[in-house]
Amino acid sequence: MTGERVALVTGASSGIGAETARLLASRGMRVIVNYLHNHDAAKEVVADIEKAGGTAAAVQADVRDPAAVEAMTECARNTWGGVDVLVHNALTPYAIKSFQDMTWPELGSKLDDELKAAYVVTKAVLPHMTARAGRIIFIGTGLSRRPRAGMIALGTAKAALAQFARYLAQELGPQGITVNVVEPGPVAETRISAQVFDDDLTKRQVAATPMGRLARPRDVAQAVAFFADADNDFITGSTTAVNGGMAMY
Repeated sequence: MTGERVALVTGASSGIGAETARLLASRGMRVIVNYLHNHDAAKEVVADIEKAGGTAAAVQADVRDPAAVEAMTECARNTWGGVDVLVHNALTPYAIKSFQDMTWPELGSKLDDELKAAYVVTKAVLPHMTARAGRIIFIGTGLSRRPRAGMIALGTAKAALAQFARYLAQELGPQGITVNVVEPGPVAETRISAQVFDDDLTKRQVAATPMGRLARPRDVAQAVAFFADADNDFITGSTTAVNGGMAMY
């Protein structure tokens, strides 16, 4: 083991997670590329990192499963000594429909999955993070502040995640651990954007953005990397929008 910091990025086989894993590795971190289903994509991210001279490992785990997450973090402890940076990006399934058409199991399961996953991964990394100037970054969504039709399940669950992060920031600050949330607006070049945005909606979203385009995964990864930096030790409990000015808080 060397002095290099270790980052665990959940949901890192594609999109924001993959870009974050690549960027943190390029800045000298050893990266655990967590994935649920897409082994080949996760291995490709690892291959990209190694080709660029970095160090990474792909580890499968359902972030809602305490035993699987504990096994993943145990692997990190045994191999690299622990986890310094947690980037919780994994997105659990959710229904896209109006409240009037939604059942409680659809809304309730998203709330449960969102908070359970955040709880499980945070609980798993904390015991070996406290002495390592830890950084915890949760990926939220602008939908937690600005509602959009059909997105009540995701927006409500991510709003709960943001408040969860603030309570963690208050409790963990005395231990030198920062906790922050990065809230992207609409992000192009992702599986979710392809599912939710048609051409007309994309054009309207771009027209409403002062920067003249939607966010890209790299834009979000840059914000995550800022909070993950070892020198960034006095910003905690914050929520940062990455939306090109579409919404200004």
